[in-house]
Amino acid sequence: MSIRVVFMGSPDFALPTLEELHRNYEVVGVVTQPDRPAGRGRKEQPSDVKTLAQALGLPIFQPESLRKLSAVAQLAEWKPDLIVVAAFGQILAKAVLEMPAKGCINVHASLLPAWRGASPIQAAIANGDPESGVTIMLMDEGMDTGGILAQRSVPIRPGTNAIELSDQLAHLGAKTLIEILPAYLRGTLAAVPQDESRKSYAPKLTKEDSFLDFSLPAQTLLNRINAYQPWPGAVYQWQGKRLKITEAHLHPTFECDPCGRFVVNGLPAIGTGDGLLVLDTVQPEGKKPMPGKAFLNGQPDWLDSDA
Repeated sequence: MSIRVVFMGSPDFALPTLEELHRNYEVVGVVTQPDRPAGRGRKEQPSDVKTLAQALGLPIFQPESLRKLSAVAQLAEWKPDLIVVAAFGQILAKAVLEMPAKGCINVHASLLPAWRGASPIQAAIANGDPESGVTIMLMDEGMDTGGILAQRSVPIRPGTNAIELSDQLAHLGAKTLIEILPAYLRGTLAAVPQDESRKSYAPKLTKEDSFLDFSLPAQTLLNRINAYQPWPGAVYQWQGKRLKITEAHLHPTFECDPCGRFVVNGLPAIGTGDGLLVLDTVQPEGKKPMPGKAFLNGQPDWLDSDA
């Protein structure tokens, strides 16, 4: 079936979907976020999707907002039959949603209606969910409220971080989309309404979310450490500076008071509201990540007690 597809996406999560669409359909254009300052030099950097679209030789459109009439008019020039969205980062105006005859489809990284919103992968890990997955859904004017075309689930194994789960779901989402698109385009696959009684939300994360509260249980903190990789990170305030914790594990038996500092088997550890969190890999402010044992060198003030 000949069909004109417009793809919308920005971060690396969207790359497998764009690759599969380009391989199987006619992608007539790609919409992605404008270049943004990044890195220490704050130089303008393209989105991951823009870089791939350039390599594939696809037309690119980078509007500040798709709610402007000029942006909608430019998009209409591509005459899309179908719009596919994966982690685009903007809300689509009603005029855009109604533009393609086959509608707008979203590849969302959760088992909707669980974790609607901007950070579903992080929310699933941070809340200790046993599984996550992808949902292929028809878009409407709500926030991830449209009807479900397909879902696929995966277990969240202990120690899985957001980088690993995102990569897994990115490929699963692309594969699922390509599997169901023929039936959808033929009109033999209908969307199923979401169960509103099961909805939950995953708002956009901020830098403030990175600071860990060590009055919470160690398992809760470990979940957040895994969830917030690579951004916003998980931070312990140490001597007025940010000590980012990138890898940690729970001590099974050690009893301690919250916020106390310890050394366990040569590794730095911090007491929590329930249990001890042992720091395997940390990143002091302004430095590169290092093993916990290396961090302790030159840190005579760390020790409250030696376990």
